[in-house]
Amino acid sequence: MSKPLLKVAAVQVAPAFLDLEQGVQKTLGLIREAAAAGAGLIAFPECWIPGYPWWVWLDSPAWGMQFVARHFANCMTADGPEVRRIAAAAADHGIWVVLGYSERAAGSLYIAQLIIDAAGNIVSARRKLKSTHVERTIFGEGDGSDIKVHATEIGRLGALCCWEHINPLTKYAMFAQNEQIHVASWPAFSLYSGKAYALGPQLNNALSQVYAAEGQCFVVAPCGVVSPQMIEMLCDSPAKHDLLQAGGGYAMIFAPDGKPLATPLTPTAEGLLYADIDIEMIAYAKSAADPTGHYSRPDVARLLFNAAPTSRTPWVQCPQSFEETV
Repeated sequence: MSKPLLKVAAVQVAPAFLDLEQGVQKTLGLIREAAAAGAGLIAFPECWIPGYPWWVWLDSPAWGMQFVARHFANCMTADGPEVRRIAAAAADHGIWVVLGYSERAAGSLYIAQLIIDAAGNIVSARRKLKSTHVERTIFGEGDGSDIKVHATEIGRLGALCCWEHINPLTKYAMFAQNEQIHVASWPAFSLYSGKAYALGPQLNNALSQVYAAEGQCFVVAPCGVVSPQMIEMLCDSPAKHDLLQAGGGYAMIFAPDGKPLATPLTPTAEGLLYADIDIEMIAYAKSAADPTGHYSRPDVARLLFNAAPTSRTPWVQCPQSFEETV
């Protein structure tokens, strides 16, 4: 018996910038809206709560210090009350949620994603394996346990953030786990417009599209929007206005052959993109090329992948004889 189609939703909306409570409220509203439209999964942009820290790209670290305390205070913990409210909403509306957020853990921050099932259970709280370029002045990094595909009732589900999609080894580790539905979370594409092609929508939407074709999986690619209010807060000079512009929304959903499945919104528009996906369609793409299966050559090239979590403070019990040695 064939599995029913799954309706998925990709968010293209500006965040409640640096406002945790309003960010949660906005999240709950979008979950409600997607569920009312019949979606079984909704995917949010990178750093959706409390918004991507664009200031790090606009000026010196000293100038950006004005945002540090406010940003830190408005980041969620992976198990805090805000997450519990979002998980409860997922359960109330019977919808899977993949949420991009900035995670606060003790004194450090991480670019992260939560995968929450339709019963409100936290399936995964993953971190971006390596923050990109100047992001590393704010965020720490994940480990091999964050590169994981999860067997779920809606299919084998995984997620990555932004330029994790430019790393061939990370992608191959995901493909090797037989991923079927992938969430590719992006912050927005209006930074350095006309100055850095690599940061623009053409290349980065292509990364999501090629991920679908290489992995023979469905890719839900939510994308944030830079609002005029964010521009007013962040851009205090003509030079900064030139570096970051309003808009940048380019959300899309791709099929396992790379075909776009949704009608795009304009870059300044906000809303949800929808598509019905049929997991059984993956078999047709896999029959042509499965790079981790029949289309691979393990006798020529293989990936060595360490999926173990890494503790920064492994506590050990010293033997009783230890005191005699000091």
